[in-house]
Amino acid sequence: MEQKKYWKGLEELHNTEAHQEIVKNEFSEELPFESEGLLNATTPRRDFLKYLGFTTAAAAIAASCETPVRKAIPYVNKPEEITPGVANYYASSYSIDGEYVPVVVKTREGRPIKLEGNTLSAITNGSTTAKVQGAVLSLYDTARLRFPSIAGKETTWAELDKQVSAALSGLGGAPVVLLSSTILSPTTRKVIGEFLAKYPNSRQVVYDPVSYSGMLAANEASYGKRVIPTYHFENAKVVVSLGADFLGTWLNPAEYSQQFGQTRKINAKKPEMSKHFVFESTMSLTGANADERYSHRPSEAGAIALALLAAVGGNVTAPAIANKRVQEGIAKAAKELKANNGKSLVVSGSNDVNVQVIVNAINNLVGANGTTIDFASPSNYRQGNDAEMAKLVADMNAGSIGAVLVYGANPAYDYYDAPKFVAGLKKVNLTLSFNDRNDETTELVKFSAPDHHFLEAWNDAEARTGYYSFTQPTILPLFKTRAIQDSLLTWGGNTTTWADYLKNEWVAKLGGQPAWDKALQDGVVEPATAPALGGASFAGDVAAAASKISSAKKGGTYELVLYEKVAIGNGKLSNNPWLQEM
Repeated sequence: MEQKKYWKGLEELHNTEAHQEIVKNEFSEELPFESEGLLNATTPRRDFLKYLGFTTAAAAIAASCETPVRKAIPYVNKPEEITPGVANYYASSYSIDGEYVPVVVKTREGRPIKLEGNTLSAITNGSTTAKVQGAVLSLYDTARLRFPSIAGKETTWAELDKQVSAALSGLGGAPVVLLSSTILSPTTRKVIGEFLAKYPNSRQVVYDPVSYSGMLAANEASYGKRVIPTYHFENAKVVVSLGADFLGTWLNPAEYSQQFGQTRKINAKKPEMSKHFVFESTMSLTGANADERYSHRPSEAGAIALALLAAVGGNVTAPAIANKRVQEGIAKAAKELKANNGKSLVVSGSNDVNVQVIVNAINNLVGANGTTIDFASPSNYRQGNDAEMAKLVADMNAGSIGAVLVYGANPAYDYYDAPKFVAGLKKVNLTLSFNDRNDETTELVKFSAPDHHFLEAWNDAEARTGYYSFTQPTILPLFKTRAIQDSLLTWGGNTTTWADYLKNEWVAKLGGQPAWDKALQDGVVEPATAPALGGASFAGDVAAAASKISSAKKGGTYELVLYEKVAIGNGKLSNNPWLQEM
Protein backbone atom coordinates (compact mmCIF):
# COMPACT_ATOMS: atom_id res chain seq x y z
CA MET A 1 0.00 0.00 0.00
CA GLU A 2 1.33 3.39 -0.95
CA GLN A 3 2.46 5.45 2.03
CA LYS A 4 1.62 9.12 1.51
CA LYS A 5 3.51 11.86 3.31
CA TYR A 6 2.34 15.41 3.83
CA TRP A 7 4.25 18.61 4.63
CA LYS A 8 2.99 21.82 6.21
CA GLY A 9 4.91 23.93 3.74
CA LEU A 10 7.89 24.21 1.43
CA GLU A 11 10.13 25.01 4.39
CA GLU A 12 9.38 21.62 5.97
CA LEU A 13 9.65 19.83 2.60
CA HIS A 14 13.11 21.23 1.93
CA ASN A 15 14.08 21.23 5.64
CA THR A 16 15.44 24.76 5.46
CA GLU A 17 17.53 26.38 8.20
CA ALA A 18 14.54 28.53 9.21
CA HIS A 19 12.39 25.42 9.64
CA GLN A 20 15.08 23.71 11.70
CA GLU A 21 15.26 26.77 13.99
CA ILE A 22 11.47 26.77 14.44
CA VAL A 23 11.47 23.09 15.38
CA LYS A 24 14.32 23.63 17.79
CA ASN A 25 12.60 26.53 19.60
CA GLU A 26 9.02 25.28 19.35
CA PHE A 27 8.42 25.16 23.13
CA SER A 28 11.08 27.52 24.42
CA GLU A 29 9.08 30.76 24.52
CA GLU A 30 10.15 32.99 27.37
CA LEU A 31 7.74 34.09 30.06
CA PRO A 32 6.95 37.83 29.95
CA PHE A 33 8.59 38.65 33.27
CA GLU A 34 11.79 36.96 32.11
CA SER A 35 12.11 39.00 28.94
CA GLU A 36 10.74 42.44 28.09
CA GLY A 37 8.35 42.71 31.03
CA LEU A 38 4.66 42.11 31.46
CA LEU A 39 3.51 45.68 30.93
CA ASN A 40 5.54 46.17 27.75
CA ALA A 41 4.49 42.86 26.18
CA THR A 42 3.06 43.06 22.66
CA THR A 43 0.33 40.57 23.59
CA PRO A 44 -0.46 41.66 27.20
CA ARG A 45 -3.58 39.53 27.80
CA ARG A 46 -1.95 36.36 26.48
CA ASP A 47 1.22 37.03 28.46
CA PHE A 48 -0.83 37.84 31.54
CA LEU A 49 -2.46 34.40 31.33
CA LYS A 50 0.95 32.75 30.89
CA TYR A 51 2.14 34.61 33.98
CA LEU A 52 -0.83 33.40 36.01
CA GLY A 53 -0.28 29.85 34.81
CA PHE A 54 3.31 30.02 35.94
CA THR A 55 2.43 31.34 39.41
CA THR A 56 -0.10 28.54 39.84
CA ALA A 57 2.48 25.87 39.03
CA ALA A 58 5.17 27.63 41.06
CA ALA A 59 2.86 27.82 44.08
CA ALA A 60 2.15 24.10 43.97
CA ILE A 61 5.83 23.26 43.51
CA ALA A 62 6.90 25.57 46.31
CA ALA A 63 4.25 24.22 48.66
CA SER A 64 5.29 20.66 47.84
CA CYS A 65 8.87 21.47 48.75
CA GLU A 66 7.78 22.46 52.24
CA THR A 67 5.89 19.28 53.08
CA PRO A 68 7.23 15.87 54.07
CA VAL A 69 7.93 13.55 51.15
CA ARG A 70 5.04 11.15 50.58
CA LYS A 71 6.04 7.99 48.75
CA ALA A 72 3.99 6.59 45.88
CA ILE A 73 2.69 3.05 46.13
CA PRO A 74 3.57 0.81 47.76
CA TYR A 75 3.45 2.12 51.35
CA VAL A 76 5.68 0.25 53.78
CA ASN A 77 3.19 1.12 56.50
CA LYS A 78 0.13 2.46 54.76
CA PRO A 79 -2.02 4.87 56.83
CA GLU A 80 -5.30 3.14 57.58
CA GLU A 81 -7.42 6.00 56.30
CA ILE A 82 -5.56 6.47 52.98
CA THR A 83 -5.84 4.33 49.87
CA PRO A 84 -3.73 5.59 46.96
CA GLY A 85 -5.93 6.91 44.18
CA VAL A 86 -9.06 6.94 46.36
CA ALA A 87 -10.27 10.30 47.64
CA ASN A 88 -11.11 11.05 51.28
CA TYR A 89 -13.69 13.66 52.25
CA TYR A 90 -13.78 15.90 55.33
CA ALA A 91 -16.44 18.35 56.49
CA SER A 92 -15.15 21.86 57.08
CA SER A 93 -16.25 25.51 56.88
CA TYR A 94 -15.30 28.58 54.88
CA SER A 95 -15.88 31.58 57.15
CA ILE A 96 -13.67 34.48 56.06
CA ASP A 97 -14.59 38.17 56.46
CA GLY A 98 -18.14 37.23 57.39
CA GLU A 99 -18.87 35.07 54.35
CA TYR A 100 -20.05 31.66 55.49
CA VAL A 101 -20.24 28.36 53.59
CA PRO A 102 -20.09 24.87 55.17
CA VAL A 103 -18.07 22.70 52.79
CA VAL A 104 -16.88 19.17 52.13
CA VAL A 105 -13.17 18.98 51.27
CA LYS A 106 -12.00 16.34 48.80
CA THR A 107 -8.44 15.16 49.52
CA ARG A 108 -6.06 12.77 47.78
CA GLU A 109 -3.05 11.37 49.62
CA GLY A 110 -3.42 14.02 52.29
CA ARG A 111 -3.81 17.05 50.02
CA PRO A 112 -7.04 19.04 49.57
CA ILE A 113 -7.93 19.36 45.88
CA LYS A 114 -11.60 20.42 45.71
CA LEU A 115 -14.30 22.06 47.81
CA GLU A 116 -18.03 21.49 47.48
CA GLY A 117 -20.97 22.66 49.57
CA ASN A 118 -22.17 20.66 52.56
CA THR A 119 -25.73 19.56 51.80
CA LEU A 120 -26.42 19.01 55.52
CA SER A 121 -26.39 22.77 56.10
CA ALA A 122 -29.88 24.24 56.27
CA ILE A 123 -28.36 27.68 55.61
CA THR A 124 -26.58 27.09 52.31
CA ASN A 125 -28.01 23.67 51.27
CA GLY A 126 -24.85 22.64 49.46
CA SER A 127 -24.27 25.85 47.50
CA THR A 128 -20.86 27.55 47.23
CA THR A 129 -19.36 30.70 45.74
CA ALA A 130 -16.42 31.56 43.51
CA LYS A 131 -14.36 32.51 46.56
CA VAL A 132 -14.95 29.11 48.11
CA GLN A 133 -14.01 27.29 44.91
CA GLY A 134 -10.79 29.28 44.65
CA ALA A 135 -9.81 28.75 48.29
CA VAL A 136 -7.83 25.58 47.52
CA LEU A 137 -5.42 27.55 45.34
CA SER A 138 -4.97 30.16 48.09
CA LEU A 139 -3.62 27.37 50.30
CA TYR A 140 -0.66 26.93 47.95
CA ASP A 141 -0.08 30.67 47.42
CA THR A 142 3.66 31.44 47.50
CA ALA A 143 2.87 34.95 48.81
CA ARG A 144 1.81 33.47 52.15
CA LEU A 145 4.16 34.21 55.02
CA ARG A 146 6.21 31.13 55.83
CA PHE A 147 7.52 31.91 59.30
CA PRO A 148 7.19 34.34 62.22
CA SER A 149 9.31 37.46 62.08
CA ILE A 150 10.49 40.35 64.24
CA ALA A 151 11.20 43.66 62.50
CA GLY A 152 11.07 41.85 59.17
CA LYS A 153 13.62 39.17 60.09
CA GLU A 154 12.82 35.47 60.49
CA THR A 155 12.65 34.19 64.03
CA THR A 156 11.42 31.19 66.00
CA TRP A 157 8.06 30.98 67.71
CA ALA A 158 9.82 30.65 71.06
CA GLU A 159 11.74 33.90 70.54
CA LEU A 160 8.66 35.72 69.29
CA ASP A 161 6.64 34.51 72.30
CA LYS A 162 9.38 35.71 74.62
CA GLN A 163 9.56 39.19 73.14
CA VAL A 164 5.79 39.65 72.75
CA SER A 165 5.17 38.54 76.34
CA ALA A 166 7.83 40.97 77.56
CA ALA A 167 6.32 43.79 75.51
CA LEU A 168 2.83 43.07 76.84
CA SER A 169 4.13 43.07 80.41
CA GLY A 170 5.77 46.43 79.86
CA LEU A 171 2.70 48.32 78.65
CA GLY A 172 2.21 49.96 82.03
CA GLY A 173 -1.56 49.61 81.99
CA ALA A 174 -2.04 50.98 78.48
CA PRO A 175 -4.91 49.13 76.72
CA VAL A 176 -4.48 46.35 74.19
CA VAL A 177 -6.71 46.38 71.11
CA LEU A 178 -7.31 43.37 68.88
CA LEU A 179 -8.34 44.79 65.51
CA SER A 180 -10.04 42.17 63.37
CA SER A 181 -12.46 41.62 60.55
CA THR A 182 -15.73 39.84 61.38
CA ILE A 183 -15.12 36.63 63.35
CA LEU A 184 -17.92 34.06 63.22
CA SER A 185 -16.26 31.65 65.65
CA PRO A 186 -17.80 31.82 69.16
CA THR A 187 -14.90 29.87 70.68
CA THR A 188 -12.31 32.13 69.07
CA ARG A 189 -14.16 35.15 70.47
CA LYS A 190 -14.03 33.48 73.89
CA VAL A 191 -10.24 33.04 73.60
CA ILE A 192 -9.91 36.69 72.57
CA GLY A 193 -12.04 37.78 75.52
CA GLU A 194 -9.97 35.77 78.01
CA PHE A 195 -6.73 37.21 76.60
CA LEU A 196 -7.93 40.84 76.65
CA ALA A 197 -9.33 40.44 80.19
CA LYS A 198 -5.74 40.33 81.47
CA TYR A 199 -5.17 43.93 80.36
CA PRO A 200 -7.31 46.77 81.79
CA ASN A 201 -9.57 48.70 79.40
CA SER A 202 -8.58 46.47 76.49
CA ARG A 203 -11.06 45.68 73.73
CA GLN A 204 -11.69 44.08 70.37
CA VAL A 205 -12.54 46.38 67.46
CA VAL A 206 -14.22 44.81 64.44
CA TYR A 207 -13.50 46.51 61.13
CA ASP A 208 -14.97 45.44 57.80
CA PRO A 209 -13.64 47.29 54.74
CA VAL A 210 -17.01 46.80 53.03
CA SER A 211 -19.06 48.04 55.93
CA TYR A 212 -22.58 47.12 57.02
CA SER A 213 -22.34 49.37 60.06
CA GLY A 214 -25.12 51.59 58.69
CA MET A 215 -27.52 48.65 58.61
CA LEU A 216 -26.54 47.57 62.12
CA ALA A 217 -27.01 51.11 63.46
CA ALA A 218 -30.36 51.46 61.67
CA ASN A 219 -31.62 48.19 63.14
CA GLU A 220 -30.55 49.32 66.59
CA ALA A 221 -32.45 52.59 66.11
CA SER A 222 -35.47 50.87 64.54
CA TYR A 223 -35.79 47.72 66.65
CA GLY A 224 -33.45 48.15 69.61
CA LYS A 225 -31.22 45.32 68.32
CA ARG A 226 -27.80 45.92 66.77
CA VAL A 227 -28.03 42.79 64.62
CA ILE A 228 -28.55 41.80 61.01
CA PRO A 229 -31.71 39.70 60.73
CA THR A 230 -31.98 36.48 58.78
CA TYR A 231 -33.55 37.08 55.37
CA HIS A 232 -35.85 34.46 53.84
CA PHE A 233 -36.02 35.10 50.12
CA GLU A 234 -37.71 31.73 49.64
CA ASN A 235 -40.80 33.12 51.41
CA ALA A 236 -41.06 36.22 49.22
CA LYS A 237 -43.30 36.57 46.18
CA VAL A 238 -41.93 40.05 45.55
CA VAL A 239 -38.30 41.07 46.08
CA VAL A 240 -37.10 44.65 45.64
CA SER A 241 -33.37 45.30 45.76
CA LEU A 242 -32.06 48.82 46.22
CA GLY A 243 -28.45 48.30 45.23
CA ALA A 244 -28.07 45.04 47.20
CA ASP A 245 -26.32 42.41 45.05
CA PHE A 246 -27.58 39.49 47.13
CA LEU A 247 -26.80 36.99 44.36
CA GLY A 248 -23.21 38.16 44.05
CA THR A 249 -21.65 39.99 46.98
CA TRP A 250 -24.23 41.24 49.52
CA LEU A 251 -23.88 39.63 52.96
CA ASN A 252 -23.91 35.86 52.19
CA PRO A 253 -24.80 35.13 48.55
CA ALA A 254 -24.35 31.36 48.93
CA GLU A 255 -27.37 31.41 51.24
CA TYR A 256 -29.54 33.88 49.36
CA SER A 257 -28.94 32.54 45.85
CA GLN A 258 -30.32 29.10 46.69
CA GLN A 259 -33.25 30.67 48.56
CA PHE A 260 -34.06 32.99 45.68
CA GLY A 261 -33.72 30.12 43.21
CA GLN A 262 -36.59 28.31 44.93
CA THR A 263 -38.95 31.17 44.06
CA ARG A 264 -37.94 31.17 40.38
CA LYS A 265 -38.68 27.53 39.59
CA ILE A 266 -42.12 26.69 38.26
CA ASN A 267 -43.72 23.27 38.69
CA ALA A 268 -47.15 21.72 39.15
CA LYS A 269 -47.20 22.48 42.88
CA LYS A 270 -45.90 26.02 42.43
CA PRO A 271 -47.06 27.47 39.11
CA GLU A 272 -46.15 31.06 40.01
CA MET A 273 -42.76 32.73 39.86
CA SER A 274 -41.65 35.51 42.21
CA LYS A 275 -41.41 39.08 40.93
CA HIS A 276 -38.00 40.72 41.16
CA PHE A 277 -37.29 44.48 40.92
CA VAL A 278 -33.81 46.00 41.07
CA PHE A 279 -32.84 49.68 41.37
CA GLU A 280 -29.07 50.11 41.10
CA SER A 281 -26.27 52.33 39.76
CA THR A 282 -24.14 49.67 38.06
CA MET A 283 -24.87 46.29 36.55
CA SER A 284 -24.69 43.51 39.14
CA LEU A 285 -25.36 39.78 39.09
CA THR A 286 -28.64 40.45 40.91
CA GLY A 287 -29.60 43.15 38.42
CA ALA A 288 -28.84 40.84 35.50
CA ASN A 289 -31.36 38.35 36.95
CA ALA A 290 -34.11 40.89 37.61
CA ASP A 291 -37.51 40.90 35.98
CA GLU A 292 -37.36 44.67 35.90
CA ARG A 293 -34.14 46.62 36.38
CA TYR A 294 -33.84 50.40 36.73
CA SER A 295 -30.54 52.27 36.74
CA HIS A 296 -30.03 55.57 38.52
CA ARG A 297 -27.33 57.90 39.81
CA PRO A 298 -25.69 56.90 43.11
CA SER A 299 -26.81 60.17 44.68
CA GLU A 300 -30.46 59.23 44.03
CA ALA A 301 -30.39 56.05 46.18
CA GLY A 302 -31.87 57.78 49.23
CA ALA A 303 -34.54 59.57 47.20
CA ILE A 304 -35.64 56.31 45.56
CA ALA A 305 -35.99 54.63 48.98
CA LEU A 306 -38.08 57.59 50.17
CA ALA A 307 -40.24 57.54 47.04
CA LEU A 308 -40.87 53.80 47.49
CA LEU A 309 -41.88 54.36 51.13
CA ALA A 310 -44.32 57.07 50.08
CA ALA A 311 -45.72 54.83 47.34
CA VAL A 312 -46.50 51.97 49.77
CA GLY A 313 -48.31 54.34 52.13
CA GLY A 314 -45.58 55.81 54.31
CA ASN A 315 -46.17 59.21 55.88
CA VAL A 316 -43.39 61.00 53.99
CA THR A 317 -43.26 63.40 51.09
CA ALA A 318 -42.16 61.73 47.90
CA PRO A 319 -39.09 63.52 46.50
CA ALA A 320 -38.89 64.61 42.90
CA ILE A 321 -37.13 62.09 40.67
CA ALA A 322 -36.19 63.35 37.24
CA ASN A 323 -35.95 59.98 35.53
CA LYS A 324 -39.49 59.15 34.35
CA ARG A 325 -38.70 55.46 33.83
CA VAL A 326 -37.47 55.17 37.43
CA GLN A 327 -40.69 56.87 38.60
CA GLU A 328 -42.72 54.25 36.75
CA GLY A 329 -40.58 51.48 38.21
CA ILE A 330 -41.17 52.70 41.76
CA ALA A 331 -44.93 52.76 41.14
CA LYS A 332 -44.85 49.20 39.74
CA ALA A 333 -42.75 47.88 42.61
CA ALA A 334 -44.96 49.54 45.22
CA LYS A 335 -48.10 48.07 43.64
CA GLU A 336 -46.65 44.56 43.78
CA LEU A 337 -45.42 45.00 47.36
CA LYS A 338 -48.83 46.11 48.58
CA ALA A 339 -50.58 43.31 46.68
CA ASN A 340 -48.38 40.72 48.41
CA ASN A 341 -48.45 41.91 52.00
CA GLY A 342 -46.55 39.50 54.24
CA LYS A 343 -44.83 37.91 51.24
CA SER A 344 -42.62 40.81 50.20
CA LEU A 345 -39.04 41.78 50.94
CA VAL A 346 -37.01 44.96 50.36
CA VAL A 347 -33.22 44.96 50.81
CA SER A 348 -30.67 47.74 50.42
CA GLY A 349 -26.91 47.74 49.92
CA SER A 350 -26.50 51.26 51.30
CA ASN A 351 -24.24 51.92 54.30
CA ASP A 352 -26.23 55.08 55.09
CA VAL A 353 -28.07 54.61 58.37
CA ASN A 354 -30.86 56.93 57.21
CA VAL A 355 -31.51 54.95 54.03
CA GLN A 356 -31.61 51.72 56.04
CA VAL A 357 -34.14 53.23 58.47
CA ILE A 358 -36.37 54.05 55.48
CA VAL A 359 -35.98 50.49 54.17
CA ASN A 360 -36.94 49.16 57.61
CA ALA A 361 -40.06 51.34 57.49
CA ILE A 362 -40.98 49.93 54.06
CA ASN A 363 -40.58 46.33 55.26
CA ASN A 364 -42.69 47.14 58.30
CA LEU A 365 -45.54 48.44 56.10
CA VAL A 366 -45.47 45.46 53.71
CA GLY A 367 -45.53 42.88 56.52
CA ALA A 368 -42.03 41.52 56.05
CA ASN A 369 -41.14 41.35 59.76
CA GLY A 370 -41.68 37.80 60.96
CA THR A 371 -42.32 36.39 57.47
CA THR A 372 -39.44 37.20 55.14
CA ILE A 373 -37.32 38.87 57.83
CA ASP A 374 -36.48 36.95 61.01
CA PHE A 375 -35.18 38.69 64.13
CA ALA A 376 -35.55 35.56 66.31
CA SER A 377 -32.39 33.97 64.83
CA PRO A 378 -30.27 36.88 63.59
CA SER A 379 -27.23 36.46 61.34
CA ASN A 380 -23.67 37.17 62.46
CA TYR A 381 -22.19 37.78 59.02
CA ARG A 382 -21.07 41.37 59.52
CA GLN A 383 -20.14 42.86 62.89
CA GLY A 384 -18.00 45.85 61.89
CA ASN A 385 -18.52 49.11 63.75
CA ASP A 386 -17.42 52.25 61.91
CA ALA A 387 -17.70 54.44 65.01
CA GLU A 388 -15.47 52.17 67.09
CA MET A 389 -12.91 52.03 64.29
CA ALA A 390 -12.84 55.83 64.06
CA LYS A 391 -12.38 56.04 67.83
CA LEU A 392 -9.49 53.57 67.69
CA VAL A 393 -7.74 55.64 65.03
CA ALA A 394 -8.22 58.77 67.12
CA ASP A 395 -6.94 57.02 70.27
CA MET A 396 -3.87 55.73 68.43
CA ASN A 397 -3.03 59.20 67.20
CA ALA A 398 -3.50 60.52 70.74
CA GLY A 399 -0.92 57.98 71.97
CA SER A 400 -3.35 56.28 74.38
CA ILE A 401 -3.16 52.75 72.93
CA GLY A 402 -0.44 50.40 74.20
CA ALA A 403 -0.74 47.56 71.70
CA VAL A 404 -2.57 46.83 68.46
CA LEU A 405 -2.87 43.22 67.28
CA VAL A 406 -4.24 42.95 63.74
CA TYR A 407 -6.10 39.86 62.53
CA GLY A 408 -7.66 39.49 59.07
CA ALA A 409 -7.80 43.23 58.45
CA ASN A 410 -5.68 45.56 56.32
CA PRO A 411 -6.76 49.11 57.17
CA ALA A 412 -3.45 50.61 55.99
CA TYR A 413 -4.75 49.74 52.53
CA ASP A 414 -8.55 49.86 52.63
CA TYR A 415 -9.54 52.22 55.49
CA TYR A 416 -11.14 55.38 54.12
CA ASP A 417 -8.53 57.53 55.93
CA ALA A 418 -5.57 55.16 55.66
CA PRO A 419 -2.87 57.85 56.19
CA LYS A 420 -4.39 58.72 59.57
CA PHE A 421 -4.46 55.05 60.57
CA VAL A 422 -0.81 54.61 59.52
CA ALA A 423 0.22 57.72 61.46
CA GLY A 424 -1.56 56.42 64.55
CA LEU A 425 -0.08 52.94 64.26
CA LYS A 426 3.41 54.43 64.39
CA LYS A 427 2.60 55.85 67.84
CA VAL A 428 1.70 52.44 69.31
CA ASN A 429 4.39 50.68 71.34
CA LEU A 430 3.49 47.08 70.46
CA THR A 431 2.28 46.32 66.94
CA LEU A 432 1.65 42.79 65.71
CA SER A 433 -0.09 41.14 62.76
CA PHE A 434 -1.61 37.66 62.47
CA ASN A 435 -2.24 38.14 58.74
CA ASP A 436 -1.07 35.41 56.40
CA ARG A 437 0.78 37.69 54.01
CA ASN A 438 2.99 40.75 54.07
CA ASP A 439 0.20 43.19 53.23
CA GLU A 440 0.27 46.98 53.69
CA THR A 441 -0.57 46.76 57.40
CA THR A 442 1.74 43.83 58.19
CA GLU A 443 4.64 45.74 56.61
CA LEU A 444 4.26 48.42 59.30
CA VAL A 445 4.20 46.22 62.42
CA LYS A 446 7.14 44.94 64.46
CA PHE A 447 5.91 41.38 65.07
CA SER A 448 4.43 39.04 62.47
CA ALA A 449 2.75 35.85 63.77
CA PRO A 450 1.10 34.41 60.63
CA ASP A 451 -2.05 32.37 61.09
CA HIS A 452 -2.81 29.05 59.35
CA HIS A 453 -4.89 28.79 56.20
CA PHE A 454 -8.35 27.54 57.18
CA LEU A 455 -7.71 24.20 55.44
CA GLU A 456 -4.84 23.66 57.91
CA ALA A 457 -6.74 24.78 61.00
CA TRP A 458 -9.29 23.94 63.70
CA ASN A 459 -12.21 26.31 64.23
CA ASP A 460 -15.95 26.67 64.62
CA ALA A 461 -18.50 29.17 63.33
CA GLU A 462 -21.93 30.43 64.31
CA ALA A 463 -23.37 32.01 61.17
CA ARG A 464 -26.85 32.33 62.63
CA THR A 465 -27.96 32.11 66.23
CA GLY A 466 -28.10 28.40 67.09
CA TYR A 467 -26.57 27.23 63.77
CA TYR A 468 -22.98 25.98 64.11
CA SER A 469 -20.38 24.46 61.83
CA PHE A 470 -16.79 23.27 62.24
CA THR A 471 -13.42 23.56 60.53
CA GLN A 472 -10.86 20.77 60.77
CA PRO A 473 -7.36 20.40 59.26
CA THR A 474 -7.24 18.60 55.93
CA ILE A 475 -3.47 18.91 55.53
CA LEU A 476 -0.45 19.50 57.75
CA PRO A 477 0.63 23.19 57.79
CA LEU A 478 2.69 23.85 54.69
CA PHE A 479 4.71 26.60 56.36
CA LYS A 480 5.84 27.52 59.87
CA THR A 481 2.56 29.21 60.71
CA ARG A 482 0.54 28.96 63.95
CA ALA A 483 -3.12 29.38 64.78
CA ILE A 484 -3.94 32.81 66.22
CA GLN A 485 -5.78 31.07 69.04
CA ASP A 486 -2.61 29.19 70.05
CA SER A 487 -0.73 32.48 70.09
CA LEU A 488 -3.30 34.21 72.30
CA LEU A 489 -3.52 31.22 74.65
CA THR A 490 0.27 31.17 74.99
CA TRP A 491 0.58 34.90 75.68
CA GLY A 492 -2.34 34.70 78.08
CA GLY A 493 -0.60 32.03 80.14
CA ASN A 494 -2.89 29.15 79.12
CA THR A 495 -0.92 25.99 78.33
CA THR A 496 -3.87 24.28 76.61
CA THR A 497 -3.50 23.88 72.86
CA TRP A 498 -6.16 25.40 70.65
CA ALA A 499 -7.22 21.98 69.31
CA ASP A 500 -7.81 20.71 72.87
CA TYR A 501 -9.47 23.97 73.93
CA LEU A 502 -11.97 23.76 71.06
CA LYS A 503 -12.60 20.06 71.64
CA ASN A 504 -13.16 20.52 75.39
CA GLU A 505 -15.65 23.33 74.71
CA TRP A 506 -17.73 21.25 72.34
CA VAL A 507 -17.51 17.95 74.20
CA ALA A 508 -19.00 19.80 77.15
CA LYS A 509 -21.70 21.49 75.03
CA LEU A 510 -22.67 18.37 73.10
CA GLY A 511 -22.51 15.98 76.02
CA GLY A 512 -19.62 13.68 75.18
CA GLN A 513 -16.95 12.48 72.79
CA PRO A 514 -19.31 10.50 70.50
CA ALA A 515 -21.41 13.61 69.89
CA TRP A 516 -18.26 15.62 69.11
CA ASP A 517 -17.11 12.96 66.63
CA LYS A 518 -20.52 13.02 64.97
CA ALA A 519 -20.41 16.82 64.75
CA LEU A 520 -17.03 16.70 63.01
CA GLN A 521 -18.29 14.06 60.61
CA ASP A 522 -21.42 16.04 59.69
CA GLY A 523 -19.67 19.40 59.81
CA VAL A 524 -22.72 21.16 61.24
CA VAL A 525 -24.82 21.27 64.39
CA GLU A 526 -28.22 22.79 63.71
CA PRO A 527 -31.74 22.64 65.17
CA ALA A 528 -33.63 19.49 64.18
CA THR A 529 -36.54 21.70 63.11
CA ALA A 530 -36.24 25.31 62.09
CA PRO A 531 -37.33 27.64 64.91
CA ALA A 532 -40.36 29.86 64.37
CA LEU A 533 -39.66 33.16 62.65
CA GLY A 534 -39.86 36.22 64.82
CA GLY A 535 -40.56 39.83 63.96
CA ALA A 536 -39.65 43.00 65.80
CA SER A 537 -41.57 46.13 66.72
CA PHE A 538 -40.55 49.03 64.48
CA ALA A 539 -39.82 52.31 66.26
CA GLY A 540 -37.54 54.13 63.84
CA ASP A 541 -37.59 57.93 63.45
CA VAL A 542 -38.70 58.06 59.82
CA ALA A 543 -39.19 61.83 59.77
CA ALA A 544 -35.60 62.50 60.90
CA ALA A 545 -34.18 60.00 58.42
CA ALA A 546 -36.26 61.47 55.58
CA SER A 547 -35.13 64.99 56.48
CA LYS A 548 -31.45 64.02 56.40
CA ILE A 549 -31.84 62.21 53.07
CA SER A 550 -33.63 65.19 51.53
CA SER A 551 -30.91 67.59 52.67
CA ALA A 552 -28.01 65.38 51.55
CA LYS A 553 -25.49 66.77 49.10
CA LYS A 554 -26.56 66.33 45.49
CA GLY A 555 -24.37 64.72 42.85
CA GLY A 556 -22.42 66.66 40.28
CA THR A 557 -21.90 66.14 36.57
CA TYR A 558 -20.07 62.88 37.16
CA GLU A 559 -20.59 60.34 39.93
CA LEU A 560 -18.44 57.40 40.99
CA VAL A 561 -19.79 53.91 41.70
CA LEU A 562 -17.63 51.60 43.80
CA TYR A 563 -18.56 47.93 43.86
CA GLU A 564 -17.23 44.52 44.90
CA LYS A 565 -16.21 41.83 42.45
CA VAL A 566 -17.96 38.47 42.73
CA ALA A 567 -14.61 36.65 42.64
CA ILE A 568 -12.00 38.82 44.38
CA GLY A 569 -14.42 40.74 46.61
CA ASN A 570 -12.84 43.93 47.93
CA GLY A 571 -9.47 42.93 46.43
CA LYS A 572 -8.27 40.74 49.28
CA LEU A 573 -8.27 37.68 47.00
CA SER A 574 -6.68 39.40 44.01
CA ASN A 575 -3.54 37.25 44.33
CA ASN A 576 -5.54 34.12 43.50
CA PRO A 577 -4.98 33.44 39.76
CA TRP A 578 -8.26 31.55 39.28
CA LEU A 579 -10.32 34.33 40.84
CA GLN A 580 -8.32 37.09 39.18
CA GLU A 581 -8.89 35.65 35.72
CA MET A 582 -12.59 35.10 36.49
